[in-house]
Amino acid sequence: MEYLTPPPWHAAIWQRLCAMQDDGRLPHALLLSGPHGVGKQQLADALVARTLCRRPGVSACGECHSCRMLAAGYHPDLLRVAPADNRRQIRIDPIREVNAFVAQTAQQGGARVIVLQPAEAMNVAAGNALLKSLEEPGERTLFILLADIPSRMLATIRSRCQHWALGIPDRAQSLAWLNETLGEVQDGDFWLRVAGGLPLLAADMAGGEARGLRQDLQELFDSLVRGGEPIAEAARLDRQAVERILWYGIAWLEDLIRLGLSGDIDQLRNPDLLPLYRQAVKNARLRDWFRLLDYAREQQRLLIAGGNPNPQLVLEAWLVRWSALLRS
Repeated sequence: MEYLTPPPWHAAIWQRLCAMQDDGRLPHALLLSGPHGVGKQQLADALVARTLCRRPGVSACGECHSCRMLAAGYHPDLLRVAPADNRRQIRIDPIREVNAFVAQTAQQGGARVIVLQPAEAMNVAAGNALLKSLEEPGERTLFILLADIPSRMLATIRSRCQHWALGIPDRAQSLAWLNETLGEVQDGDFWLRVAGGLPLLAADMAGGEARGLRQDLQELFDSLVRGGEPIAEAARLDRQAVERILWYGIAWLEDLIRLGLSGDIDQLRNPDLLPLYRQAVKNARLRDWFRLLDYAREQQRLLIAGGNPNPQLVLEAWLVRWSALLRS
């Protein structure tokens, strides 16, 4: 069962966590942070399984009653908290459920585990409501908070957790895993480069839907270079994918700026887009691309934070800016 063990590049961290847990030194609240695709969810799932397991070894046994309940999708001593429905924030009501959960006795007689993801999605009221439980969690209670950008969390929440920052994995180890995952028909090296060294993100991007969106965007920008109408082009895209579209755009802008500053194509994450980059560098000044990058990052931040921008308008405004620079 894959969820019982973390990705191979987290082996050293996993050994330390297990040793601390076995020695009774594991803190009651962990904050696992790192970019999307680094594997913090998989690390957390493995720790959840081992914590709830009745016969843990190097990992959860996968066979006891507790492990079977977890594998079936429900465990009474596990509570997962995430934004409800299509909302982007974790509001106060789910945190009240956390506080009630912590006050109860573990039904299986073991530990209670609460997983909050993404932790930076908690609004101020929710964060403040969680403080009491973090300060007085009771015996055998483990909080696991996952965050892509921990700086967006309340400082009072961060200070009550032991923070484990997960960095970009070793490339050779990531590539070996990715090639095995994708199979021989896929170019693991290419996708790992596109994903900035994040193996799980690379596997996702190589999949059909994400790969198709990337191809659509490449064709869209080719169209803009040839004089295509940005509003019409925006209508062709799925506005529900605006966060992923902005992610691609930010990565491409960073590539473009690298090329403009150094001219070194070996530093590009998306070498297949070199013709587009060269046309863009020729048509506009670097400071204009920096401004567009700042704009894209701000729109991305607002979307993630639940700032409630209209996705279609965000997409249209962003493409209008791209188009204006490509035609300069």
